[in-house]
Amino acid sequence: MAANIFQSFTDIPVKETIAGFYSQFIHTETNTINFIEILAGCLVPLHQHVHQQCSFVLEGRFEMTVDNQTRILAPGLFAIIPPNAIHGGTAITNCKLIDLFTPVREDYKNF
Repeated sequence: MAANIFQSFTDIPVKETIAGFYSQFIHTETNTINFIEILAGCLVPLHQHVHQQCSFVLEGRFEMTVDNQTRILAPGLFAIIPPNAIHGGTAITNCKLIDLFTPVREDYKNF
């Protein structure tokens, strides 16, 4: 049985990954979870990666574009982004999101 089944967010450092983006990362054997706060007006440039991504909005409004389709996400809404889909977005207000990536984002372990 794993030794660290139950943990606290206070033990996970907050890292500013790019200006205005504050993340707490959890890496499991099969996925990466990014609990992220984004300041209003901050932009995620269009990009793509091999990971499937599910983005859930907890607070605020986030405009997201996935493969040329744009929607405004608010609490209760989410996006499922297929691997290699071109996507990006802008925080319309201060936002809190959860991004779930499968498989693990090895590049996020460097933050």
